[in-house]
Amino acid sequence: MNTARVREEEEIRYSYVETGYTERPVQQAPVIEGYFHKGSSVKEMAIRKVNSTLCSILGIFIAVAFISYYFEMSNEITLNTLSRQVTTLNDENAELQNNLDRLKSFNNVDNRMTEYNLLQKAAKVIEVPAITSSIAVEPKKEFIPSVNWAIGY
Repeated sequence: MNTARVREEEEIRYSYVETGYTERPVQQAPVIEGYFHKGSSVKEMAIRKVNSTLCSILGIFIAVAFISYYFEMSNEITLNTLSRQVTTLNDENAELQNNLDRLKSFNNVDNRMTEYNLLQKAAKVIEVPAITSSIAVEPKKEFIPSVNWAIGY
């Protein structure tokens, strides 16, 4: 759609100068007014083409970055879940190993006791007279520090 307007009037004024009447046109606006697309030079077209190419490449890189970030975050969530499960299993295994060790030790003690019959009652009691010792026991000396402590400097 062409929005240009054409101005058809032309005003001419006459003025008296020393030599006589002369024709002096009045300054006026351009004959055609409106927005017209200017023709681009080859340099501007090349710059525009390079800019649009770089913008599209940047857009592709940004899209790839978002997609890779999404996959990385989903892998991170999966790894965190697996890490929690492994930690829980390790704790359960440690507890079960402690219970197993305790039961094994009780089982070993029980097997030894039944093997050697150590829990039988004594058949008879033997009394032994007390023996007087010929070794004299020296009383312990109390430790007294040899340094006289003083308060101050």
